[in-house]
Amino acid sequence: QVQIVESGGGLVQPGGSLRLSCAASRFTLDYYAIGWFRQAPGKEREGVSCIRSVDGSTYYADSVKGRFTISRDNAKNTVYLQMNSLKPEDTAIYYCAAVGVQAMCAHESMADFWGQGTQVTVSS
Repeated sequence: QVQIVESGGGLVQPGGSLRLSCAASRFTLDYYAIGWFRQAPGKEREGVSCIRSVDGSTYYADSVKGRFTISRDNAKNTVYLQMNSLKPEDTAIYYCAAVGVQAMCAHESMADFWGQGTQVTVSS
């Protein structure tokens, strides 16, 4: 059974950093784009960042541009989201998803497989 597991969430103070990991098992990420999405309380889930396997291109939402960096380690079948200069408004459950239609990797409706999510809380 295909499985995606996120890890690395937690509580951090404003201005701090976290690195989220998205590990896949029983399938290879080589053929998928990987998107990171987040859902804050009372809000819709939104695409934060994604990385495409076909050409390594990336996407970042305006709200995280310059602060978040997405990367992938194909040998480990894992994608990372480095989050720096965190703000309270970054507080959310963060999900990663494998997206076969790579041109639309930031669109949650195009996701094929989802992880269970990891909580990120930015608070002093």
